[in-house]
Amino acid sequence: MVYLESITFPNEDEEWAFRLSVKRTCYNTLYPFYVLPKAGLERLDFEPITVLYGGNGSGKTTILNVIAEKLGIQRSAPYNRSNFFEDYVRLCRVRLEAPIPAHSRIVTSDDVFDYMLSIRSLNEGIDRKKELLFDEHYDARHSTFRVRTLEDYEALKKRNSARRKTQSAFVREQLMENVPEQSNGESASFYFKQRIEADALYLLDEPENSLSAAKQIELAEFLEESARYMGCQLIISTHSPFLLAMKRAKIYDLDARPADVKQWTQLENVRAYHDFFSRHGDEFK
Repeated sequence: MVYLESITFPNEDEEWAFRLSVKRTCYNTLYPFYVLPKAGLERLDFEPITVLYGGNGSGKTTILNVIAEKLGIQRSAPYNRSNFFEDYVRLCRVRLEAPIPAHSRIVTSDDVFDYMLSIRSLNEGIDRKKELLFDEHYDARHSTFRVRTLEDYEALKKRNSARRKTQSAFVREQLMENVPEQSNGESASFYFKQRIEADALYLLDEPENSLSAAKQIELAEFLEESARYMGCQLIISTHSPFLLAMKRAKIYDLDARPADVKQWTQLENVRAYHDFFSRHGDEFK
């Protein structure tokens, strides 16, 4: 499925005209202006899976953030939003093939890390509450008093409950179980499978972070299925050879001058992997 057909960025003349319109001279940078023209990039045309490849500073994340802001899609994590971001987004032009679904979103590494930290924080809170309930169970079992008020009656019920139950049963009755914690890679993999729903546009910024090679292959297969069977459109920035090798993915090489569409086997990063394993081929026999 294709929702976003293309985006056109300001050309050099438009960027220069904007620079002349800025009256104040106290700024060291006009970011995101002057990032993409260095790659000779003015327009991107999208497929169900489009991959942005390039080194640090090539503009991959900038492009995803610009698209997210232009389309007004959901985001959670903050991003590098300069004083001129809205001006730049205003100059960009998009062509849609279908309306952007409301549950479309941009997902970054920060979103994944926040998810993992939230689970840990929740479990730490549960553990602290457990300690308080352990003490409460002990006090209730050994308390002696006479019922005089409604509050005393409630305390009596709690004491009777504590005496009928073991400490563990008493705590389980009043507190949720800890959320099962996994490794960072397992949590990240689970996060993407939970967040990506059918029929939406997803912008994924280096989703391979925290994932082992096996988990990257698993994620690549899931993303292929999401585009092919679930009506999703995916725009992904990545260095991962496993994601770059996804079937029917259109890859923009932002390191090329000018930026150009490439096959995954032509990319410098992938060639580096190929050459490395070729040199050590005998060690695998």
